[in-house]
Amino acid sequence: MPARTVFKNATVFDGASIGDADLVIQNGRVVDIGSDLDGDEIVDCAGMSVVPGLFDCHVHVTVRDLNIARAEQQAFSLQYFEAQRNLSLLLDQGITSARDAAGADLGVKQAIQQKLIEGPRLQLAIVMLTQTGGHSDLHLPSGGQRSVPMMMEHPGRPASIVDGADGVRRGVREVLRAGADVIKIATTGGVMSPGDNPRHAHFRDDEIAVIVAEAAAAGTYVFAHAQGTEGIKAALRNGVRSIEHGYYLDDEAVDLMLQKDAWLVPTLSATRAIIDASDSGVPIPAENADLAREAFEAHKASFALAVDAGVKIAMGTDTPPYWSPAASNLNELALMTDLSSMSALDAWHATTSSAAQLLGYDELGVLQPGKLADLVVVDGDLTDLRDLRGRIRQVWLNGDRVR
Repeated sequence: MPARTVFKNATVFDGASIGDADLVIQNGRVVDIGSDLDGDEIVDCAGMSVVPGLFDCHVHVTVRDLNIARAEQQAFSLQYFEAQRNLSLLLDQGITSARDAAGADLGVKQAIQQKLIEGPRLQLAIVMLTQTGGHSDLHLPSGGQRSVPMMMEHPGRPASIVDGADGVRRGVREVLRAGADVIKIATTGGVMSPGDNPRHAHFRDDEIAVIVAEAAAAGTYVFAHAQGTEGIKAALRNGVRSIEHGYYLDDEAVDLMLQKDAWLVPTLSATRAIIDASDSGVPIPAENADLAREAFEAHKASFALAVDAGVKIAMGTDTPPYWSPAASNLNELALMTDLSSMSALDAWHATTSSAAQLLGYDELGVLQPGKLADLVVVDGDLTDLRDLRGRIRQVWLNGDRVR
């Protein structure tokens, strides 16, 4: 009989509410929550909280940082060793499930599954499909190409530039063939890409509709890098499941999100990280840093608008987990509460049960009997969202203690 592990004297957030309880796991699953429970192994959680395994719905695990000039000089295969480190750092922070929003290919996921490397449960997009001149088009004014390893085509990572109904249909099928779990597209330009603008709408409605239909035929969904207002609305009109970033929302866009039951993954950390990197001397072009500053100010108002309207929120950062010793994906929770009417409990929801719902995981994001035993022991009160990275005491994945 597998051992029963009981977490005693804990404050438990079960994905819905918070209360004092004991929690028992056995054979990789939660088996009981209540008072005075017993077990073969006891974890004393006095002064600590137990929460479901955390989610980050927007990571790029093959990326080290925002220094593109450095990335262009590194060997192509170095990105996979960086992924190994980043995946480990995600676990350090209690993130047991993540959605890689372009960069990681099927081999990264298989390496985790085969226990060649450690990491969270991973959902893959592999590439971000974009139009010619869009956010994944690395063409430079000089006529050359940016050589960013995590975006370069190779046998496990299909081409990302697609145009027209037939082109996007083939692109989706190629990405699915390469092992993608979900489809990511760019319906606007971006802050960091050359030659486009985050306000500009990319892909026409007929192209987005074909992409969504092809994904649905394969039993999956589409999520969109969408920063500018018109590109956000085009994505929503045509059935995209989640809007990533959403810098320039307006009332109509928010109403569409509610009508379509769509999600917002705000990635508040992303523009803040670009600004901080530029200020610290990372060689980010001035025009990109200026776009980030402008977007961050708009983003704060847009996020607050969405939260007040009742749009569904799932946590995502768009940042690698390793920027500096003080950096953490978990800083996103404090940002969400600082910049909107979200409470600390709302932020925990966005990082657990809501994120699991977005990603389609029925057995994760909650602590209930019968569900998978992904859980995190956090020192202190859950209403305090400061220094969460430094307060992670234990991380359990599928009933196994991994930290």
